[in-house]
Amino acid sequence: MKIRQNFSQARYRWLTKPVLSHAHQSWLIDNGSLTARLQQRYHKFSVQPLTVKYVRPIQDEAAVLHLPIDKTVLVREVLLVGDGFPVVFAHSVLPRNSLRGAWRGLSKLGSKPLGATLFANPKVKRTPLSYKKLSSNHMLHQHATQHLTVKPLYLWARRSIFSLNCANIMVTEVFLPHIVTPTI
Repeated sequence: MKIRQNFSQARYRWLTKPVLSHAHQSWLIDNGSLTARLQQRYHKFSVQPLTVKYVRPIQDEAAVLHLPIDKTVLVREVLLVGDGFPVVFAHSVLPRNSLRGAWRGLSKLGSKPLGATLFANPKVKRTPLSYKKLSSNHMLHQHATQHLTVKPLYLWARRSIFSLNCANIMVTEVFLPHIVTPTI
């Protein structure tokens, strides 16, 4: 019984370093605004909203955010598109109590990048990044590849929590194959 429990916990473990991430390394470890970096790299950059809905959080998200697993959170999923190709799938978890005060408008961002809002406020604090190589059976991998014609066996992801006045938002960025493929 104990072995199964440890295996289950390992399944949800995120790394403090992106070990063997090779071509993705520079994208994963950059602490700056991913939105700003993508806007610099691509001539045409856009945010394609996929979904905004209240759902129960993934088990490891609830644990990190100190939320009961049965409470719903607002989840926003978007594709970040560079020169016509989806390059990043972003999955943001916003607990209900975080949608008040300075962040009350975050549920209505539409095609505006969340990163621009978060990095524009110098009072926003960010936890250190954590990393995971997502396999095809992980829910985030499945959501990220839903709009891709070729589905890779794994994808690298990073996540962190942004805080402002005791309100927290978890942002997970899943890097899609075109992020490391040079554009023509």
